[in-house]
Amino acid sequence: MDTTYETTTDATAYYAHGTPAERWERAQLFFGAKEYAAAARVLVAVVEEEPEQTGPRLLLARAYYHSAQLRRAEAELRTIVERDPVEHYARLMLGRTLERQGRHEEAGPHLRLAAALNGDFPQD
Repeated sequence: MDTTYETTTDATAYYAHGTPAERWERAQLFFGAKEYAAAARVLVAVVEEEPEQTGPRLLLARAYYHSAQLRRAEAELRTIVERDPVEHYARLMLGRTLERQGRHEEAGPHLRLAAALNGDFPQD
């Protein structure tokens, strides 16, 4: 008997179990416990079912960021800022994600815009 398949199937069923609201709550618990990869596994389905919701997509991006899945984080964050260009936290996260990938020139405009949107202006 292949227990690897059973274990994988059981884990997949666990992450996918429940309503979107229940999975959202479970993902927040995983995130709060710093189980970022587990939170991301739960959130992927939530985002697929509720693609217009910013909260789950932003938490998915944060879970990807904290679990060093930076390209995935970047993709989710770009989706958010395309839909809502003034979402300052997504801009900040996108800038930090790009910085973490060594793409400092690309990060700069996002970080400056996030700061401006948040009311953080340089002091003369």
